[in-house]
Amino acid sequence: MSESAAGTVIVISSHVVRGSVGNRAAVFALETLGHQVWALPTIVLPWHPGHGRSTRLTFSEADFDAAIDDLIRAPWIGEVKAVLSGYFGNAAQARSVARLVTALRERKPELFYVCDPVMGDLGGLYVPQATAEAIRDHLIPLASLATPNRYELAWLVGASLDDNTAVMDAALSLGPSRMLVTSAVPMMAGGTGNLYLSGRHALLAEHRLIDKPPNGLGDLLAALFLSRLLSGMEDEKALQLATASVYEVLARAVKRGSDELTLASDSSSLATPMAMVQMRRLLHPAQRRKG
Repeated sequence: MSESAAGTVIVISSHVVRGSVGNRAAVFALETLGHQVWALPTIVLPWHPGHGRSTRLTFSEADFDAAIDDLIRAPWIGEVKAVLSGYFGNAAQARSVARLVTALRERKPELFYVCDPVMGDLGGLYVPQATAEAIRDHLIPLASLATPNRYELAWLVGASLDDNTAVMDAALSLGPSRMLVTSAVPMMAGGTGNLYLSGRHALLAEHRLIDKPPNGLGDLLAALFLSRLLSGMEDEKALQLATASVYEVLARAVKRGSDELTLASDSSSLATPMAMVQMRRLLHPAQRRKG
């Protein structure tokens, strides 16, 4: 795919010196699939904090906001087809990115914005509540696609999501026209799933659950799914390929005994995954209401 066809993507998330999380995962995936990427870190860490002490290098709110101004005024800004945001160091950064997306849409209404609301998991929020609220209030309403995990979605809507019917209703209520919910309730024994909901589709992509996975899977999935959609691929095929890539990369990293995703060794899995994914069509909430 040529650079112009693939499209330039601005990726805004955390950066680690060692590892494949945040921008390190998303940028590698997008560049592997042919995109030019502008990468803006929100914080810099030696490695994921789950590995132990990791000194947090931060930017002042004013400096981050000034960098956003630079992007808005950049002479090459017309190249940008999409923005992907992930982890934020504070609430002000989320508001700055909302300003960026709004400014770019004034020039290019079709700009595709993916909001990956990286803020929590089964154990609850791991960002300050003010940051989570800024993502919910300023970024989710702008998103062309949001990619929360099930626990983040539950926090965003303020409800318990114990089955996929509840997940779909919550996704539909949140606002974005497309929602990709990771860690959905599996229908396959010993599996895990990604649930995708749009105005036309309710799809569940499932694969075998692998215990104690390395971090970065959500960052990787959001980038891969975005790339497939930007290529013009149909939603169902895009979901299947993105899910297969993530599962294949995960399985290979775990087989090697790695504590991080091994993306450089597994770039072929990003472009041409071979892993099997179980695809299911679910009853769309709109069809359920008609019934």
